[in-house]
Amino acid sequence: QVQLVESGGGLVQAGGPLRLSCATSGRIFSFKTTGWYRQAPGKQRELVANIINGVNTNYADSVKGRFTISKDNAKNTVTLQMNSLKPEDTAVYYCNAFNWRGVAYWGQGTQVTVSS
Repeated sequence: QVQLVESGGGLVQAGGPLRLSCATSGRIFSFKTTGWYRQAPGKQRELVANIINGVNTNYADSVKGRFTISKDNAKNTVTLQMNSLKPEDTAVYYCNAFNWRGVAYWGQGTQVTVSS
């Protein structure tokens, strides 16, 4: 059973940085995609950023230039560095991975709150 465990959420002022980390119980290089989604109150869950085939990165337009996703194969972790945070970035952030059969795995979520 693959488990994803997020850490690093919290409260930050607008303009500040925050770093999210996701530890996976499986070999991270074995996943087709790994990444982060978020869900704000009353909104649908949306993709923030992901890494496809271990190489290509993909970002939501709203976070381009501010967020950076990276992974560490040796530590089996995926990290989301978030800079210049805005109040609209407030959401529960979920770590995600898809295997090569299309099976999705999710973390329990971590709250990120950006105060204005």
